[in-house]
Amino acid sequence: MDRATVIASVAGDLYATENAVDTAITQATTLVQAMIGARAALSVSPVAGAESQTKAMEAIAALSAARTAVIACHAELQKDHRRMGWGTYAVGPVDKPDHEWERPEGPPVGRLRVAS
Repeated sequence: MDRATVIASVAGDLYATENAVDTAITQATTLVQAMIGARAALSVSPVAGAESQTKAMEAIAALSAARTAVIACHAELQKDHRRMGWGTYAVGPVDKPDHEWERPEGPPVGRLRVAS
């Protein structure tokens, strides 16, 4: 296999993994929403489903940690790619910032203000 094919394969797997984690987060949040809706529709006490709902939210937190790790993996692969002198290689969404995993420095910019 040539280098471009190998790189494209890894990039495809990376984007598939990122999408899979996002899909899992979406599905898990839908589950929590369904649990709350079902409890309300059946007039069941919030105490009755507290533990199962807590476990579902723990799963969401774990998926969030997994998402952070996959994004960090993406960043490291990008650094490795450039260190090896292979230049820029774009596969997948190309409208993303170069450093989407880093937060900008300085105060947040926005139009919100405290009402007095």
